[in-house]
Amino acid sequence: MARKKIVPDDPGMEETPQLPEGEAPTEGTEEAIPVGGALNGEELPDSALPPDGGEDSAVPEEGTAPFEGDGDNGVTEEAPGDPPMEDSAADPQYENLLHEMESTVPLPPAEGGEPAPQDDPPPLMEAPAGDMLPETSPGSEQNPMEAADAGGASAERTARPRTRRTAPSQRSDYVLTIDARDRVQTEEEREEIVWHEIRNAYRTRRILTGILGGVEQTKSGRTLAIVDYKGFRVAIPILEMLLYTGEMPSNREYLELMGRLNRMLSTMLGAEIDFMVKGIDSNTRSIVASRKDAMLRKRQSFYMDTDALGEHLIYEGRVVQARVIAVAEKIIRVEAFGVECAIVARDLSWEWLGDARDHFSVGSRILIRVLTIDRSSLKGMTITADVRSVSSTTNLDNVKKCQPQCRYAGRVTDVRGGVVYIRLNNGVNAIAHACYDLRTPGKKDDVSFAVTRLDEEKGIAIGIITRIIKQNL
Repeated sequence: MARKKIVPDDPGMEETPQLPEGEAPTEGTEEAIPVGGALNGEELPDSALPPDGGEDSAVPEEGTAPFEGDGDNGVTEEAPGDPPMEDSAADPQYENLLHEMESTVPLPPAEGGEPAPQDDPPPLMEAPAGDMLPETSPGSEQNPMEAADAGGASAERTARPRTRRTAPSQRSDYVLTIDARDRVQTEEEREEIVWHEIRNAYRTRRILTGILGGVEQTKSGRTLAIVDYKGFRVAIPILEMLLYTGEMPSNREYLELMGRLNRMLSTMLGAEIDFMVKGIDSNTRSIVASRKDAMLRKRQSFYMDTDALGEHLIYEGRVVQARVIAVAEKIIRVEAFGVECAIVARDLSWEWLGDARDHFSVGSRILIRVLTIDRSSLKGMTITADVRSVSSTTNLDNVKKCQPQCRYAGRVTDVRGGVVYIRLNNGVNAIAHACYDLRTPGKKDDVSFAVTRLDEEKGIAIGIITRIIKQNL
């Protein structure tokens, strides 16, 4: 590390070398020409004086630190006429910055191409003060008295250990955990991680998945679908939900369509949907997204694009996983890779279902078999699918569990045109055309059923209701 030249208090201890006429002092010369001094008895012009901040200036070079010592040995005598030096480190607000800069920024290389010395950690053993030698830069000479003073001060500085303390603002306030080497994230840290993920998804146009948690109306009358994504509120306009693919009507028809779409959106509460972030506000952390863009991208990838063999990823007859987005009594609605499809009760199971809500729920995932695909247009793409073909058991297998002239317990699933549809407890579908009980059977009633014959082609049992065990009132 470069050091300042120490000028002795007694000017008589040194002799000022006489320079030839017309030559300037070269680098490495011990004495600098004082401001306002004379050389060979002649006054120097102002143009010959070194400019402020030059080589002979009293201000230290960048990356160097003032010499630390006790007493007068650590004081540098300033040339007459120069303004007093200002130490920026004296201001407390710069102490931390300078300390951090000195510990992280390397010093510039010294003369001769060698890197400037940096502060080393305290030695394991302290060397005697007499063995410590002052550091000198190549090509420079030092006065014996200066070397002695510098050597003593350097030995004292080296022997004194340095302790670096981190400012309170620079400490990492992590959570102190019970288990060693464990890390616990705070709520603020988790929120920052999720917000960073949302910002990256906005820049890269990546598809995110959230839960539809609410339906709201704005002051202007717009309907918004509110999606919860890991604690953040995402707003999707109803026209960006892709619930309607036709042309938008006007006047009264438009109001009727909006009312129907609002009812459809209400039945989808709790569904798992995909979306793409269209806009964010970092100040309020508001997010606006579009489900339509995410669904169109999935349609292009899974239904329109082909692989190396020229085949689509989803083709007719393939079994895929789908999300249940709405459930009614006799029908459910699923979304399979960007395309929505309605499946009626008869295609849900080989067994007759009295209420689809007893077996399916919004937000669950099921396996379906894609039966037909209409790839005429990307926006108007439609498919048909069923669930019962995925099941390994059929009606033909279940009907063998019943015997003619025997009685079985079951539950009424539906009553239409005087015909009572029953699902027996053993899983067999049954039809009853008559009832011996004086009461009229209704849906979800528990009844006793007597088998008269078996229809193996359709896989159903035909018989009579002998009595109603329990009515569903």
